[in-house]
Amino acid sequence: MSKLPRISGRECVKTLKKVGFYFKRQEGSHIILRRNSPFAQVVVPDHKELDRGTLRAIIKQAGLGVDEFVKLL
Repeated sequence: MSKLPRISGRECVKTLKKVGFYFKRQEGSHIILRRNSPFAQVVVPDHKELDRGTLRAIIKQAGLGVDEFVKLL
């Protein structure tokens, strides 16, 4: 398993858009993304740097693996 990179919330959003997620709405500093098939919804904080645990949870909720996510970066 590869090590999680240090990325911003915006970079995470760009990467998730590559696998079919789209912008649903934003509440404060939280960006809500959705994918219809298969259905998934994730909340990405719009921070300069995401904590590794937060990024790992977002990747898991998106139905991706860490290695798969890193390749999409």
